Amino acid sequence: MCRTLCQGVCLAVGLLLMGNGMATELKIGFVNAAQVLEQAPQADAARQRLEKEFSPRDKKLVAAQKKVRKLEDKLTRDGAIMSESERRKLEREILAQKRELKRSQEEFREDLNIRRNEAFDKLRRRVFEVINDIAKGEKYDLIVSDGVVYANERIDITQKVVGRLKKEFAAGKK
Repeated sequence: MCRTLCQGVCLAVGLLLMGNGMATELKIGFVNAAQVLEQAPQADAARQRLEKEFSPRDKKLVAAQKKVRKLEDKLTRDGAIMSESERRKLEREILAQKRELKRSQEEFREDLNIRRNEAFDKLRRRVFEVINDIAKGEKYDLIVSDGVVYANERIDITQKVVGRLKKEFAAGKK
């Protein structure tokens, strides 16, 4: 959809300029949004904050997995020599811990996804603001992004956007 919209906008602007016989040169820029999000120091900082925030929970999940494996190994190793009631009790304990582990893993994934989306939505909004600032400051008529098959380096402002984000990050604006 974005590609079709972009193509439509380019075509419409081109037709308007040609139709009016204007001699004005159209200034077009291109931004590789994926590259900006990959290279922006704010993205690295967001990833590090998420890792710091979720690392303790991840370690607890790994420990719980080890505990379940240990119980399963015990059942495999000693199941034949256990009494029927001991074996059933151990099987129920394993099953209960597996259920709890699965629930905890799902909660972890959901929480991580929510926080990741919040962090990167904030960054995407800032990238959009920087692109708009550059476009207005350098008097671009059109900036395109996703869905572009080819963009000449002459119109690629990706590194300008990344550079501005790096300056902001270094200045502490995050």
